[in-house]
Amino acid sequence: MVKSYTSLDEIKGDITNGVITVEKLVKGYLANIEAGKHLNAFNEVFEQEALICAQQVDKRIEEGTAGKLAGLVIAIKDNICYKGHKVSASSKILEGFTSIYSSTVVERLLAEDAVIIGRCNCDEFAMGGSNENSYYGPVKNFADETKVSGGSSGGSAVAVQAGMCHAALGTDTGGSVRQPASFCGLIGLKPTYGRISRHGIIAYASSFDQVGTITRSIEDTALLLEVMAGADEFDSTASSEPVPPYAKNLAPTSRKKIAYLQESLSSNGVDREIKATLIKYIEKLREAGHVVRPIAFNFLDYLVPTYYVLAMAEASSNLSRYDGVHAGYRSPLSTDLHSTYKRSRSEGFGKEVKRRIMLGTFVLSAGYYDAYYAKAQKVRRLIREQTDAILKEYDFIIVPTAPEPAFEIGVAEKDPILTYLHDIFTVQASLTGTPAISLPVGNNSKGLPLGLQFISKHFDEQELLNFSKYFLKL
Repeated sequence: MVKSYTSLDEIKGDITNGVITVEKLVKGYLANIEAGKHLNAFNEVFEQEALICAQQVDKRIEEGTAGKLAGLVIAIKDNICYKGHKVSASSKILEGFTSIYSSTVVERLLAEDAVIIGRCNCDEFAMGGSNENSYYGPVKNFADETKVSGGSSGGSAVAVQAGMCHAALGTDTGGSVRQPASFCGLIGLKPTYGRISRHGIIAYASSFDQVGTITRSIEDTALLLEVMAGADEFDSTASSEPVPPYAKNLAPTSRKKIAYLQESLSSNGVDREIKATLIKYIEKLREAGHVVRPIAFNFLDYLVPTYYVLAMAEASSNLSRYDGVHAGYRSPLSTDLHSTYKRSRSEGFGKEVKRRIMLGTFVLSAGYYDAYYAKAQKVRRLIREQTDAILKEYDFIIVPTAPEPAFEIGVAEKDPILTYLHDIFTVQASLTGTPAISLPVGNNSKGLPLGLQFISKHFDEQELLNFSKYFLKL
């Protein structure tokens, strides 16, 4: 068993004092992975490679040449490419595919001496909010194995939650880092769209997808963002905005103006204990001298429909490349080009992915494009304008991360609309491209973790991190 560390600074302290080595740390995490393999958090563990890498990092630490992330053992979601390693996005259609290059985020992690311990289970092509849509089966929540882990980055969240690694990378399209972080009692950051390169990330919805982090401390969140953020010649959507030293700049925060959506307290769809937790923290913030006021968001009812129309349209386009010809799964029953496409896609994609491809194709079709896709783009602009207006007057928006805690495994299969509605509070930041962070705020009466979310202005991650560090001590 490995000691449960809250931050990389703690690990570095023990390495300096001779209490631990990176190799011993990796061995401890590998033992935890073996003990918790029934949780189904990993699709593949890089056991021997991680141990060799750890030995090399230990040597560089001795020589005084180690990078910023020396001592950090991290897992990556199975839609992040790593040269020479398999990547499947938890889909049968990419079975056996090995990446020929590494994503920018992987290259930047390795350059700073992080050790990558394995690739984590996720909803197929990151489509889902429960991690039940994986070809490799659902991920179980370590807090209660009858409950979902959240999705789509559920494996990444449970790997950190169950002590199988120190931190993990996920991707957040409509809440896929923040929601599992909330369900697992961790910190989940979705940065501003374009803050981190998407090069080498298997695409779901290109105007939404963003790499995010799952950690136990704000210090680690800040350091990982600092290492991964910045311009990238391989991704034209990556911002050239300067990257500040987020970790070094963590500082005490001043009094803030914070808005909360009044519907998050008045809606019958929000769990009673989550409402009570939100009220408790609103009062704590007021007592500490912050201004916290309710606001009405006119487009709340349009958030989920707008997101799903646009995300499914982009999924339909992005996933057209998986045809059984170029790479991955090809149906053995194929007889010609037409049957290769039809059978390989029918057999290779899961039910939820096929549902989203068909809906996306429908909203992009000639007869319905204007009625759905074009209209959703206009509504997206209105949502962004109103969100920006709120954030001009207020420093942050606080909302629940999800309307209820982790739910029973199997519920989503009975009613997919239910899981779509779980995105009600996370898709606002996705539609607008603003940064958002989910913070753990304790457990409910059944011992299930709860999370609250803060949304801030574009590229205002420093203030978001500063305030998050303060908030977690309230």
